[in-house]
Amino acid sequence: MSRSAHPAGPRHGDVLPEGHYTAPPADLNGLDPRVWARTVRRGDEGAVTVGGLDVRELAEEFGTPAYVLDETDFRARCRAWREAFGPGADVFYAGKAFLSRAVVRWLHEEGLNLDVCSGGELATALAAGMPAERIALHGNNKSTEEITRAVEAGVGRIVLDSYQEIARVAHIAKGLGRRQPVQIRVTVGVEAHTHEFIATAHEDQKFGLALAGGSSHPETGGGPAAEAVRRVLMLDSLELTGIHSHIGSQIFDMAGFEVSARRVVGLLSQIRDEHGVELPEIDLGGGLGIAYTPEDDPSEPHEIAKRLGDIVARECEAAGLAVPRLSVEPGRAIVGPTAFTLYEVGTIKELEGLRTYVSVDGGMSDNIRTALYDAEYSVALVSRASDAPPMLSRVVGKHCESGDIVVRDAFLPADLAPGDLLAVPATGAYCRSMASNYNHALRPPVVAVADGQARTIVRRETEEDLLRLDVG
Repeated sequence: MSRSAHPAGPRHGDVLPEGHYTAPPADLNGLDPRVWARTVRRGDEGAVTVGGLDVRELAEEFGTPAYVLDETDFRARCRAWREAFGPGADVFYAGKAFLSRAVVRWLHEEGLNLDVCSGGELATALAAGMPAERIALHGNNKSTEEITRAVEAGVGRIVLDSYQEIARVAHIAKGLGRRQPVQIRVTVGVEAHTHEFIATAHEDQKFGLALAGGSSHPETGGGPAAEAVRRVLMLDSLELTGIHSHIGSQIFDMAGFEVSARRVVGLLSQIRDEHGVELPEIDLGGGLGIAYTPEDDPSEPHEIAKRLGDIVARECEAAGLAVPRLSVEPGRAIVGPTAFTLYEVGTIKELEGLRTYVSVDGGMSDNIRTALYDAEYSVALVSRASDAPPMLSRVVGKHCESGDIVVRDAFLPADLAPGDLLAVPATGAYCRSMASNYNHALRPPVVAVADGQARTIVRRETEEDLLRLDVG
């Protein structure tokens, strides 16, 4: 089913949100496969395993908190997206979800391209050996240094986000004697979050160039996007390969993509009519949702590929255009479900008649999404099984903030005790990427597991790391 809430979640701190489960699950020891990574199991002794490894052993070796990433699942999801879209389309992994050199190598080996949006992400991609022609550079305020490095490296596309950037990229490319492939990011007047979308003007944002404006093409018009096209086509150092759009995040309903595709194809038609050019590519962005709780029901890659392909083909046929090469940018949809965060329980505090507060050894420094968006997560006791009755719990962190909440409302066994291990699934995306040193916390490691082996791919920070940056 589709959820009608914004992915930021309902902002109700003291009650269970509308539509949230109000009764405990039938089995507190159950692990819903929609939420957990593919190799996660509960073993015969009651402890959870991932990649064949017991979480108690992982906690002993790598400490807690720790992000535990199922490499087998990650690679399988890469292949599923690649196979779903086939050789006639491009799948760009959105590096902002989570990026490391190991992840870049996996992407390369599984045949995916990579979308980066900063100099640091570009440096990581190049250091790990991703071919530059398979990299796209995004961002609404790319620096001269970032653009120069991207053009020098030979990235496959730079997504232009403003008039100033058109001139900036053109000037740098000309100075380097290059003809840089580019796309123009357009704001299509659609905001899609979960299944809701607004098919009217939504230009009040920092990204993209608006379609809105008057012309014979009412769906596109003669607005900033059309002017950007005109400017790019006049510059010899830029090669305009296509149009890019992005309509939201954590999307379950394809209706917003249908409106977006129609308007992007409308712009392609306008470009053909006014400039005699048929652009060969369109990119419909990412933002496709994942299951954070059992109530979420995301589509599979092959379903998404068919829907998007059908939408674009239908709109191009109506406009009399050849079907362009399609690109998509899943990030969360690939890495999000493949990881969980492993915590150790510290303090347990019962508030009679309300709930029990369960404090863990991490918090908003390793997962800011609950505090920032009121995002919903699941949680489970993973170091053992329990037959105890359920207790309504709030899993909180150790930081000096009342909003330091990891899981706002959950049911955990009533015999929960300090030293138990909890795991929060679906934390592969935007948790390590947005992690901080608030209260001088040390950011957790990322531990990759596969086939009975575990290794650190991003090490835990140390106090020496913190003090090294403090020049006194």
